[in-house]
Amino acid sequence: MSREGLRYQMFSRRALLVAGIKGLAVTVLGGRLYYLSIVKGQQFKLRAEQNAINLRLIAPERGEIIDRYGEMMVTNRLDYQVYLIPEQAGDLVETLKSLGRVINLKTAVLERIEKRAKRQRKFVPVTVAQDLSFSEFSRVNVNSPDLPGVFSEAGHTRLYMDGAETGHIVGYVGAPRDEDELADPLYSLPGFKVGIQGLEKNFDLELRGIQGTRRVEVNSVGREIRELEPRQDAIKGDTLKLTIDLALQRFTHRRLGEASASAVVMDCITGDVLTMASSPSYNPNDFNLGLSNANWNAMLEDPRKPLLNKSLGGAYPPGSTVKMVVALAALEKGIINDRTKVTCTGKHPFGDRTFHCWKDDGHGEVDLMTAIRQSCDVYFYHLAEKLDIDDMAEFLYTFGLGQTYELGMTGQREGTVPTRSWKRRTQDLAWQKGETLNVSIGQGAMTASPMQLAVMTARLATGKEVTPRIVQSVGDKEYNRVDGFAQLEVKPNQLAKMHKAMGLVMKPGGTAYDPRRPQSAVKQAGKTGTAQVRRITDQQREDDVDRNNDLPWKERDHALFVGYAPADTPRYVVSVLVEHGGGGSTVAAPIGRDILDEAIALEAKRSKEGDA
Repeated sequence: MSREGLRYQMFSRRALLVAGIKGLAVTVLGGRLYYLSIVKGQQFKLRAEQNAINLRLIAPERGEIIDRYGEMMVTNRLDYQVYLIPEQAGDLVETLKSLGRVINLKTAVLERIEKRAKRQRKFVPVTVAQDLSFSEFSRVNVNSPDLPGVFSEAGHTRLYMDGAETGHIVGYVGAPRDEDELADPLYSLPGFKVGIQGLEKNFDLELRGIQGTRRVEVNSVGREIRELEPRQDAIKGDTLKLTIDLALQRFTHRRLGEASASAVVMDCITGDVLTMASSPSYNPNDFNLGLSNANWNAMLEDPRKPLLNKSLGGAYPPGSTVKMVVALAALEKGIINDRTKVTCTGKHPFGDRTFHCWKDDGHGEVDLMTAIRQSCDVYFYHLAEKLDIDDMAEFLYTFGLGQTYELGMTGQREGTVPTRSWKRRTQDLAWQKGETLNVSIGQGAMTASPMQLAVMTARLATGKEVTPRIVQSVGDKEYNRVDGFAQLEVKPNQLAKMHKAMGLVMKPGGTAYDPRRPQSAVKQAGKTGTAQVRRITDQQREDDVDRNNDLPWKERDHALFVGYAPADTPRYVVSVLVEHGGGGSTVAAPIGRDILDEAIALEAKRSKEGDA
């Protein structure tokens, strides 16, 4: 073969080899294209759509809280907010500096944002600023192209209409804890808040509502380009309707003033709690917008405990306010009758101790009515010598002490109704008879909350097993309603004696008598109480040391009052406690009388307006 022919043959083979390789490559490429576009096409299409189209949640508007007459207690208001998504922000520090030139951000705030952004997941938005003015909100929107990862929203925030006057009832909301963010996708939404305290916490799910969804198209850095239809709107949370009478609540809170105190008002026919005031209180709006560490520490260190709902969470010696229940126990057991008389000299020797009456020179000869009217301690010491502590405890429990109630609120304390078994269980000691004498006047180991004392008074006034409720309805569903209460196993004639005695307390010679009260005013019945928080030594008695005014605040007696009105047809009951306030007759009783008068006046006013 010639050289030219050989050269041609070699070229042909090479061309064929190259062509074969190209053909094989085209075949493989075509097969791969077929596999990707046909076999796996739908899967990759979905992936592409997920990269370009995001499903985003819409936070529901939180439900409102209203009083029994529909007056607004908690609602929502417009809130201009700014957030930052760390993974989209690029240089986080530089982005925050740029944002700080648009709106005023303090150095401490910037440092807090940086720390939170580093601590949490990078795709979860970080709250930068809330409660902005419309001018600030507009500036952020105008500068948004130069602020990667920063976005603003016109959302909603809680508005507590009466601030501190209802703080302990409604509670407040706050940001979910970091560890909770995995529990619910809503928790990762910017600005989303959950109930932290009070009814906001206990009915959080009902108030929260149901999330909505929307599909949005985003670019490569996650910025939203447009919203795609259809959108599923969020459903607003349920409205919480309470039994609270907001007008009476306001009056009661103002009447307590700056004292460390509590007052509870109930409708003894229905069990509805009309007022539950605890002073001093806190403003839930402060927590909603972010409480400073200085203010938080100040509340923690305040000896008057503004964070404590004293109405439910306080446990105090009830003092003489329980004497009617102790007397009923003795009457029912046949230990005394209403004619039984005791001579009070101001002292009652028992064993190697001497028990004292509040009146140093004594009350002289007293019967049951006089003993309650003038709150004679010695009469009840005599009674307690014959009455077993467990029998006494049974009646105290029957009248609502030593237990909690289904209120839809946490933080209740049971208090203590001491018994033999209680002391053995808690102290591993045997009960001593002298302790029964202390309990008979509401002292010693016995404690109760103002709510329990209100329930006790309602049961005394009606003879029925009245139970309290604060929440009337959740959405369109009635909550914890009781149609009629069972009768207590107490003889009506014995209960009538207590009604008479409590009426005498408010008349001349009684510990809660007010000579300035108009004769035309609605008649009330009640009982005062003064509970010691320290033991008075014999030397202090001999030296005639003033029991309150000359003592440090923390060592002064608690002042208490329980009562109901009208005296002949009970409708409203009240319990008042003033921590370290001094005498129940001089401090707590005037507050209780005024609150009952206001409840009657409001009822008359509304009745008149209804007739008109």
